[in-house]
Amino acid sequence: MTPAITIVGASLAGMHAARTIRRDGFDGRIVVIDADAHLPYDKPPLSKQVLSGEWGPERVTLPAVSEDLDLDLRRARRATALDVATRTVTLDGGEQVAADGVIVATGCAARRLPGQPDLPGVHLLRTLDDSLAVRAGLDAGPRRVVVIGAGFIGAEVAAACRGRDIDVTMVEVADVPLERVLGRQMGLVCAELHREHGVDLRLGTGVSAIEGDERVERVVLSDGEVVEADVVVVGVGVAPTTGWLDGSGLTIDNGVVCDDTLLAAPGVVAAGDIARWPSRRYGELLRVEHWENAVQMGEVAGRRLLAEVGRDADEVPVYDPVPWFWSDQYDRKIQLAGRSGPDDTVAVVHGSLEERRFVALYGRAGRAVGVLGMNRPRHVMALRQLLEEGASWDDALVFAEGLG
Repeated sequence: MTPAITIVGASLAGMHAARTIRRDGFDGRIVVIDADAHLPYDKPPLSKQVLSGEWGPERVTLPAVSEDLDLDLRRARRATALDVATRTVTLDGGEQVAADGVIVATGCAARRLPGQPDLPGVHLLRTLDDSLAVRAGLDAGPRRVVVIGAGFIGAEVAAACRGRDIDVTMVEVADVPLERVLGRQMGLVCAELHREHGVDLRLGTGVSAIEGDERVERVVLSDGEVVEADVVVVGVGVAPTTGWLDGSGLTIDNGVVCDDTLLAAPGVVAAGDIARWPSRRYGELLRVEHWENAVQMGEVAGRRLLAEVGRDADEVPVYDPVPWFWSDQYDRKIQLAGRSGPDDTVAVVHGSLEERRFVALYGRAGRAVGVLGMNRPRHVMALRQLLEEGASWDDALVFAEGLG
């Protein structure tokens, strides 16, 4: 019988897994199932180039689509269940797809606010259709956009709006944006970056209601203030898309829990935003929602599954990278590598916070654990390599001083 692999999720991770499996010599059937009707696409540009109008939707199609991978791509089909014992995926409508191995790569879905109304003009931003809907709202010339959430997605939306000279109010329940990830000092730097570009930043307040008659008209804040709005974008985080895996037998805990080779069950691996794995480097279970992680994870998960369906499992590497992320906001490229946190020691090792051109190191327990840069890619990349090598805090400081 011809061997078969099912990939659930035509995400960046899923498509890189498909490419890896095929290029590593798998000649069986590869079925890729995805709920989205579009050809598989890249997501980072959705809150940047697509939203700003620089790119049309055709530019975000993943390169793997045009490669000769011989995939059975099932678009606009939603997986509703997985039987781990038989590696059978059930689709909406009842069709069942059985395989020798399954890759779970269904990613995450945008969170909604409690009681969020389905009013025209109120948007999430996770899919291509979401991005095009928000862009259409911006094209209509709104008087004001309200962005709820000052995380990276919210910040990129605010930056795209200001790039179009649209008035923006950004609402964040925390007193300091991104403090949980970057710490207080660097979170305040990000806040000032938005204020310098004309964003009306409301910190330490939540949203009580989003109101309007035929479409959105206003946002009522928890402090009692009312902000008029023609467009509202809700960016309050994401949640792993695991509902379809209820009863599957997989361990679900803020994602699909895998071992350190990304194996979730015999013949089943997970990759991308949905996967949670034990990092030896950081001593904790990680789930990372970054572009490069999805690429690397897709490749490793593909090879791990090949080991399950007939190759030597001893060849499978442990998955333990240094997380890596970037965000484009205004004329600043923000890059973050490692696993920084709010209680870390922070040292600015190059440049100036005031000029928004700098590199900062994060340290914990005598070890360098992260690096943050604004418009300093060369320095960040060099220090990222140092994180890969597990450098001490003192060695990292000495190295940084020599970068010039």
